[in-house]
Amino acid sequence: MKKSLIYVLFSTVLFSLMEIALKSAGNQFNPIQLNLIRFTLGGLVILPFAFSHLKKQQRRIHWSDWKVFGLTGFLCVVISMTLYQLAIEYGEPAIVAVLFSCNPVFALIFAYLILHEQVSRADIISLVLSVIGLLVIVNPFKLTDPLGIFFAILAAATFGFYSIMSQASSLRVQLDGVVMTGFTFIAGAIELLGLILITKIPPVAAGMRSVGWLKPFADIPILTNVNLPNLWILLFVGVAVTGGGFAFYFLALQEGGVTMASLVFFFKPVLSPIFAFFLIGEHISLSTMIGVAIIIVSSLITLYGYRIDAKANQ
Repeated sequence: MKKSLIYVLFSTVLFSLMEIALKSAGNQFNPIQLNLIRFTLGGLVILPFAFSHLKKQQRRIHWSDWKVFGLTGFLCVVISMTLYQLAIEYGEPAIVAVLFSCNPVFALIFAYLILHEQVSRADIISLVLSVIGLLVIVNPFKLTDPLGIFFAILAAATFGFYSIMSQASSLRVQLDGVVMTGFTFIAGAIELLGLILITKIPPVAAGMRSVGWLKPFADIPILTNVNLPNLWILLFVGVAVTGGGFAFYFLALQEGGVTMASLVFFFKPVLSPIFAFFLIGEHISLSTMIGVAIIIVSSLITLYGYRIDAKANQ
């Protein structure tokens, strides 16, 4: 129990620093380029854990498994995390952190629609409260950064979809979460690199520059500004925040189970605005504090529901 709490603490702190670190790094890098770098490094950090799990299971990775990794990598890295990176680029880190932490709500909806999992009363109450919390934070009548909020909600929804698809795929190919995540990150990074190389083809780049909202996606750099002065932020974002955050998350999952690991996303909405306030001076509005409080209550209800289910299954 003590060890799993330590893993949860480290994972929560690292995940809570994610938006701030990515916002800081974003001043030096194209958002898609940064996405490629951080998931390449993050995947390399998780791979040793993945190989260790494969050895224990006496399992090898087959070519058919790469089809699964290709799908989950595309959903996670190419779609969800690109939207997440764009949300940070156009929005406020604290708001993005809170909105993205609601991805379990979307996962709950997709689990019901795709996996036909039962939804408990606690889940429904938590879902309703989370939506209310989101509306209080977003305040649709006083939007100051609608693009950032739009990308953050899309990132949370697609990440929730990825989570369910990853869960379903892991059951089908009989691979655990650590293995799935490590190879998902690598597969997603390879796919993203392929798309970046396509944007460098002159006719493609020219066509994208002719469309206003596509300009940032034309001729995306790969190694631009990857130098010694920027090495520390790249290592922090890729190795510590992405690789270390997920590694500690899966250690918490392995040591304490789903209920313990879920605490990471319960505490992240609290820590992220606090870190944003003290580290980059980001203002925390009253509506944000109220919305965060509502989401925390909804998370506690979900945690209570997990415990009730766990006792019922004993």
